[in-house]
Amino acid sequence: MSYLEYVIGAYAVFAAFLAWDFLVPRLRLARARRNIVLRAQREAARSPGTPA
Repeated sequence: MSYLEYVIGAYAVFAAFLAWDFLVPRLRLARARRNIVLRAQREAARSPGTPA
């Protein structure tokens, strides 16, 4: 009896979760940064009389 498929599957699931754990925070941070920039641009466009 060989457990090769089980071991390969376990490592594949581990690698998938490791990649997910690596990528999701970076995607959230990029989205938050983009939202901050867009909000700043909207506020700057709303009050053009103020110096930059």
